[in-house]
Amino acid sequence: MEPPPPPHRHKKCRTAEAAVPGGEEEEEAKDALISLPPDVLDGVLTRLGLRDAVRTSALSRAWRRRRARRWPPSTASSSAACPGRVRSFSAYVDKLTTRRAHDWILVLARRGVESLDLASPIHNHLAVHSSVFSCDRLAYLNLFACDIPPLPPGFAGFPNLRSLTLDHVWLRAGGEYQLEEIIENSPLLEMLVLSGIFIDGDDIINWVIRAPNLQHLTICSPNDYGWNLLDLPRLRSAVIDLWDYLGGRDFAEFLGKLLHVRKLHLFVSYQPSNGAKILETLPCTFDSLKSLKSLKLYMDFCELPAILTIFCLLRNAPNLEKLKIMITDNEQKVEANGVFQNAEWTGGMCANLQIVQITRISWLPNEMSFIELILSKASLLRTISVTHGDKCLMSNEDALSELLKYKRASPQAQILFKGKADGY
Repeated sequence: MEPPPPPHRHKKCRTAEAAVPGGEEEEEAKDALISLPPDVLDGVLTRLGLRDAVRTSALSRAWRRRRARRWPPSTASSSAACPGRVRSFSAYVDKLTTRRAHDWILVLARRGVESLDLASPIHNHLAVHSSVFSCDRLAYLNLFACDIPPLPPGFAGFPNLRSLTLDHVWLRAGGEYQLEEIIENSPLLEMLVLSGIFIDGDDIINWVIRAPNLQHLTICSPNDYGWNLLDLPRLRSAVIDLWDYLGGRDFAEFLGKLLHVRKLHLFVSYQPSNGAKILETLPCTFDSLKSLKSLKLYMDFCELPAILTIFCLLRNAPNLEKLKIMITDNEQKVEANGVFQNAEWTGGMCANLQIVQITRISWLPNEMSFIELILSKASLLRTISVTHGDKCLMSNEDALSELLKYKRASPQAQILFKGKADGY
């Protein structure tokens, strides 16, 4: 005969359950919290201090995953919360999280972060902690709207850095030398984007971009900060967006350092008040250049310097296959008709040109003469596509009727009219 069950078994279970603080009520509270919308949960975590944010991991696995996506481990409890490496970290740092950003970077430097992306509101720059220069395993570094601190003594560089993007960042006086040292001490750098750089001080300090493994370069700036290019044998594409021809410096020499590019976006404006020289010759030939994708001159076909620049580039790009011109000025200030433009043409120009795109045309005589010249000379041309801007000298119907009369050197050349351009 089996012995009877122990007395008061069910009562004991109920007593133990009642002894746990919170009991069912606490579990229900946890379920209610995790059922909140993700943006509400993120808002809760954003308003917590580092220590309290990490402590939310005890609520449930779901909270732990949410916290891990939102926060790096805190300095105080990093060994318990995240004992391994943090390979990638991205954060938008607003006013609520600014004071915590220094803690993040300190922890990330210790955790061997490989990809770091920090952004802040354009009107509330983030002062980046100098410990960012201790992240020696970084392969990707993107900073937007940040103040860059001076380099610490003994800066050893970024030996693994492959991509560096500095967008709307501020540097102190002499920051040119700081950029030079960062780039030169990143031997594996393949992509460099300098967009909207601002450096304190009025004097231009000439400095050099040396990056033997660089494959893509972007320089976008309203100011000339004295950059020079040197030792870029692997450069394949470049975006040069400047408000003037590098002030009074030799713009032709600057462009000559882009010798190996295959794809070039060029946005420049001629400013004679700055002592800029008209670009008529270049010290080299862009034999590798196959896609002059976007040539944006703020005066386009309206002033002589811009027209001469276009022909200078075409003469020095014998293998060019694709040309895109975006027009921004619709007030013709000088007449450069077919006779003038034909005199600028040399043998072998546009011999491989196949695709031409002209955006925001106004049907000005200089523009029409250029299209006529291309059609009559480019023997491999396949298409010329055209969009018009807000102001046109003649109707689209009359302009297209005129274009269809032009002689074509290529029997397969087509003129594609795509209507009005959407914008810049």
